[in-house]
Amino acid sequence: MNDEIRAREVRLVGAEGEQIGIKPFREALQMAIDLNLDLVNVAPTAKPPVCRIMDYGKFRYEQQKKEKEARKNQKTVDLKEVWFRVNIEDNDYQTKMRNVVKFLKEGDKVKCSVRFRGREITHASIGQRILDNLAKEVAELCVVERMPKLEGRSMIMILAPKTNT
Repeated sequence: MNDEIRAREVRLVGAEGEQIGIKPFREALQMAIDLNLDLVNVAPTAKPPVCRIMDYGKFRYEQQKKEKEARKNQKTVDLKEVWFRVNIEDNDYQTKMRNVVKFLKEGDKVKCSVRFRGREITHASIGQRILDNLAKEVAELCVVERMPKLEGRSMIMILAPKTNT
């Protein structure tokens, strides 16, 4: 902006967005100074470079305000985790399933894990059945992002909320 621009001629855009035309750099800078504004290079790669007469401080303030508004409106998706056991009782299963439903409705991804202890690992099919039943029961709220898979002593499945498009 202003004296940092290194071009002999510039295509000048006025303060109200009107095209002024191709002007020598010094003349364009003098026009900006006369209006008590800044000369800002908005397209430095163009031939000749495009410069605009504007209040740079106000422009930066507006940009920061837009960025702040965009950050405020974006939703971060968290990954919540719910642990199940192989020998889980019905009421415990229902409670954990309600938590999964709550997390999905809030828009978070859910990592469902079945933890195996001791010799329970030999009955991995029971853990598979628990996760498959869970996926069927919450199918209208989510998509299975990752199918149940055995990793070490845990079987893990990841559920993502359905996007409303």
